[in-house]
Amino acid sequence: MSSDYLPATTESIAQALEAPTRPESISILYRVLQNPSSAPDALRIKEQAITNLTDLLTQEKKAEELRLLLTQLRPFFSLIPKAKTAKIVRSIIDAVAKIPGTSALQISLCREMVEWTRLEKRTFLRQRVEARLAALLMEEKEYSEALSLLSGLIKEVRRLDDKLLLVDIDLLESKLHFSLRNLPKAKASLTAARTAANAIYVPPAQQGTIDLQSGILHAEEKDYKTAYSYFFEAFEAFNALEDPRAVFSLKYMLLCKIMVNQADDVASIISSKAGLNYLGPDLDAMKAVADAYAKRSLKFFETALRDYKTQLEDDPIVHRHLSSLYDTLLEQNLCRLIEPYSRVEINHVANMIELPVEHVEKKLSQMILDKKFAGTLDQGAGCLIIFEDLKTDKMFPAALETISNMGKVVDSLYVRSARIMA
Repeated sequence: MSSDYLPATTESIAQALEAPTRPESISILYRVLQNPSSAPDALRIKEQAITNLTDLLTQEKKAEELRLLLTQLRPFFSLIPKAKTAKIVRSIIDAVAKIPGTSALQISLCREMVEWTRLEKRTFLRQRVEARLAALLMEEKEYSEALSLLSGLIKEVRRLDDKLLLVDIDLLESKLHFSLRNLPKAKASLTAARTAANAIYVPPAQQGTIDLQSGILHAEEKDYKTAYSYFFEAFEAFNALEDPRAVFSLKYMLLCKIMVNQADDVASIISSKAGLNYLGPDLDAMKAVADAYAKRSLKFFETALRDYKTQLEDDPIVHRHLSSLYDTLLEQNLCRLIEPYSRVEINHVANMIELPVEHVEKKLSQMILDKKFAGTLDQGAGCLIIFEDLKTDKMFPAALETISNMGKVVDSLYVRSARIMA
């Protein structure tokens, strides 16, 4: 960075934009920011220089320089309105987030800004940076710290009645409780977010986020039809905004169709006008799962899970539901295969279902314990012995009921006779 400054004029900005290389443009913009002038026009040009400099440093992936820039701009922030300061700070934090592998730096940067905003008594900005910090901590699985930060923040924001921020925080708290597998609290936080959202105008992107979270919670409760409608609403909102989250909403829509035994609808949704815009690995993965489910083929199912590990196994929401679907499919196939036998080798069952013997043996023992069928495993002989279902004769329960009723009649007659004799 050069020690001599440039005038804060549009010509200096134009000179930076016309520079042959990005490092030269960055150097010119730094020199513009060094200008000590605090005239209104100079401040406006400096704001433009900060925006351009942030974009260039992001393109160069210089996250540490963005952090230093935020520190260097603190004297400048005292010269401009607090609303503009908040906008610049949030834009630089967003710029750092666009650079891959900067999670730790983002957390450190947010902590620094929280401390600075406390000293400067900038409550509005501090609350938003703290909400961002809580989201980052949640991504890094620092759940306890994120939860304690959100708890204090929610109380403070409710006192100030900042509805828009309250929607964000309640939504974030719902996601946090869902990550901790606390569904009642996740639903309560989501309800609070919806209540706050009903009182104000909510931007479409935020409304889409609320619908997406609603769909996830309903899917967790196995209410896939309601979940599908929420995912559809979220998809429409994100699709209109060209938000990258649209593909996730569409993927979860397809998941709901598979889970309600409507796998045949997956292909038609993918080939629709909206679906064609998002063709890629995510939709291919769901199509492979739908095909495997339609064919009731565990082999194809496992192939899909293996081929699309990133899209299926690494997505916690999809993985949780597909694990349940896989277990159901495996149980159905095993019951169908062992039905004709009273005694069968486990090795033979494994060959028919095309799965490892250990896997099949473990599943059969689990099914016996869950009383899915009556039987036992003879591990010495490597066989499964299936018992016949002992059908209970309906005459015995009927006889017991008759005797019970007769007992009540005798007791009643005894009470009456006792009253007459008295």
